[in-house]
Amino acid sequence: MSSFFAILKILALAVWTLPLTTLQIILLVFYKGKGAYYIPRLWHKGVCAITGLKTEIGGHPIHGKQVIYVSNHLSYLDVPVIGSYLLASFVAKLDVAGWPVMGALAKVQQTAFISRNSSHAKKVAGALDTMLQEGKSLILFPEGTSSAGTSLLPFKSSLFSLVIPKEESHMTPVPIQPFVLELISVNGTPPTPQSRDLYSWYGEMDFAPHIWEFLKNRGATVRLTFLAPVTPTIGQDRKELCRIVQDEIQTGLPVSDAV
Repeated sequence: MSSFFAILKILALAVWTLPLTTLQIILLVFYKGKGAYYIPRLWHKGVCAITGLKTEIGGHPIHGKQVIYVSNHLSYLDVPVIGSYLLASFVAKLDVAGWPVMGALAKVQQTAFISRNSSHAKKVAGALDTMLQEGKSLILFPEGTSSAGTSLLPFKSSLFSLVIPKEESHMTPVPIQPFVLELISVNGTPPTPQSRDLYSWYGEMDFAPHIWEFLKNRGATVRLTFLAPVTPTIGQDRKELCRIVQDEIQTGLPVSDAV
């Protein structure tokens, strides 16, 4: 496909985004409950349709109750793929909040931003704990960054401490549902080392050239395979919980992608 089609897609995204974002901003002034995730999900579905992103679902995803979804991470394109299906808040690095356009869109989708600065750790933990107490579901990428998708990066365990129930708390433990994000095809054919990078965004790749190249192509198909939930227990070590979830996702990766 040519640059002409990429420009058409950008125009379509702008036309699709402006009214829905405006409506979402107005809604959030009065209401921030579960219903406030439906407009973002509709937006994500439209983004997927415009850009050629298709989603396949495997396993048995949990709906209708509070869940912490945990996945591997390949690209910023994971967000519309996942967001078109799950009603939950993404947890993203604080840097994302400052991105042009993308940062503003993330905020109106009720994204939770976390900082790597240890001095902000208490404030971040408090904000996420509040979201959990409000009954919100979260989507975590514990690798801390995106990868080519051919292997799983080590998980960071710090956020897992938030979901371990405390003895003095009366809250019901929130289940963690791991799921595997797998790139199935690019432009209608199985990914090669070259075509995989049209979707995957990692390392020192620049955002603007990457999204431009992706929009010039026909799109990609991604499969989300949901695994059995893991329920934290009182006093459980966060590193142990992290390891259990990481092992589940590692085991769920296709043999050709696991290293």
